[in-house]
Amino acid sequence: MTEFGSTVPRRQVGRLLRELRERAGISLMAAAQELEFSRARMYRIENGEVPVRKHDVIAMCSVYAAPGHMTEVLIGLAAESKAKGWWHAYGDVVPAWFELYVGMEQGASRLRSYAPSVIPGLLQIREYAECVFRMWHGDDEAAVENAVAVRLERQSLLNRRRPEAPGLEVIIDEGVLRRSIPDTLGMQRQLAHLVNASTRPNIGVRVIPFAAGPHKAASSGQFTILEFPAVGTASPEPATIYCENLTGALYLDKLAEVETYESVWAELEAAALSQSDSDDLIAEIIKHL
Repeated sequence: MTEFGSTVPRRQVGRLLRELRERAGISLMAAAQELEFSRARMYRIENGEVPVRKHDVIAMCSVYAAPGHMTEVLIGLAAESKAKGWWHAYGDVVPAWFELYVGMEQGASRLRSYAPSVIPGLLQIREYAECVFRMWHGDDEAAVENAVAVRLERQSLLNRRRPEAPGLEVIIDEGVLRRSIPDTLGMQRQLAHLVNASTRPNIGVRVIPFAAGPHKAASSGQFTILEFPAVGTASPEPATIYCENLTGALYLDKLAEVETYESVWAELEAAALSQSDSDDLIAEIIKHL
């Protein structure tokens, strides 16, 4: 980690620029020659090792024939690359429609999520997701349907073969399971889905029971730890902590920050029921809905 702060924005700039170049059918060397960059500089930019200046972003987007809205996103991300810890405020420098987290989620090899209040999006079924989004969008059925469709589409990454699907480990507070949506049958299906999902080799769902009492994560709120695979001979991107809020999201990747959340996760694992006991508790809750 350098004095420039969070690597999250520049890593995303590099990933997006590489995708644009590949989509345009331009080799790394050809792009370097056109832009009058060295091959090494191109490599460092695409691997998120260095900040990218606004005029370089504009030049690269021009060579790759990137659409205007994507150029806007990249300029915004580049401007944020020197932030100390990165707060992505929806609708701020980076447009609200650009789902940065979704891109990181797609690139991760392992996801660990603590859910103290709501079932994580990757494990929500349609009925549950509709209830969640209806609280935000009210009677705007088109907005609700669009949001639900995006959420369900995200879940396809858990089934993909290439690249290999990421591992997903979820720890849920018992209260989340007992806080039913109005559609009782839908809630029963949602809970059954958690049990069924946990039978898959890349997914684990464990429950912290009421009997576990207070724990360190009780004041942390929902968070996800993302880990990334090594690509070729390059070192993997550093683990990143994602914490969502009503108006934005906090991305943390400094070593001390990651270690703090790793410590909290270890305590959550110690407090949670085993996979088998978690399944039994969920089954018991289903019976009493």
